[in-house]
Amino acid sequence: MADYVRLTDQRRMHISLPPLPEQKRIAHILGTLDDKIELNRRMCRTLEEMARALFKSWFVDFDPVRAKAEGRQPAGMDAATAALFPDSFVDSKLGPIPEGWEVRSLGDEFEVTMGQSPPGQTYNSNGDGLPFYQGRADFGFRFPALRIYCTAPTRLANKGDTLLSVRAPVGDLNVALFNCAIGRGVAALRHRSGAASYTYHSLQAHQDDLLLFEANGTVFGSVSGKELAAVRLVAPPDVLAKQFATAVGPLDDEIENRTVQSQGLANARDALLPRLLGREERQG
Repeated sequence: MADYVRLTDQRRMHISLPPLPEQKRIAHILGTLDDKIELNRRMCRTLEEMARALFKSWFVDFDPVRAKAEGRQPAGMDAATAALFPDSFVDSKLGPIPEGWEVRSLGDEFEVTMGQSPPGQTYNSNGDGLPFYQGRADFGFRFPALRIYCTAPTRLANKGDTLLSVRAPVGDLNVALFNCAIGRGVAALRHRSGAASYTYHSLQAHQDDLLLFEANGTVFGSVSGKELAAVRLVAPPDVLAKQFATAVGPLDDEIENRTVQSQGLANARDALLPRLLGREERQG
């Protein structure tokens, strides 16, 4: 028998609804929560774009270096930060780069932890153990969803580490909101300086390089730890990575705060609706 209800049967169904004024009141309450969630979502996108733009200016377009080479003060930058940038370029295998910077491997610049999946019987959905992320399916806009936990983790990521999808598809990024366990579809990375914000935005800027691995494999794209570590990139001095993290840290903190707030609002909305409707039924 088909697993559906015919339209003619749907039309004959009877459902309980609260009076219209109460419906409007419920819609107003839930609509207010949804509006706040949407406002947070738009603000997070704006903050993300601001941080990306700053990274691109400093580490891709080298705007402060170009300004100093032309005898200009870098726009919108204090003197102490400007002093961290050189005023000339040198040739490299990746083209002209700021003097004193290097072309290095990703494995030299970042601590990389490749995930490993624990035994399936250690998984649960009731909050026992650490949050467990197996792959891209867990990822959200910036932070992964809490769905599965693991009581016997084999590979760990720390709060603030950048989580990279290394299997089908390769290259998607999130940030660990908590200390967590990672499965074989995820790698955890952190810059050698400890600059978490620099890690995330640097890997974002190199997503095109990571997407090249999507064509690997017979069915699904993947990247091994050895392949990931061998990716070449332009590396600034650690002091600049830390300075960038200081500059965009407040933006990333606000994204985290708004994301956590939105999750709380969504939970409240989902819990509130049946209670509102249930109260009406009891009153009826």
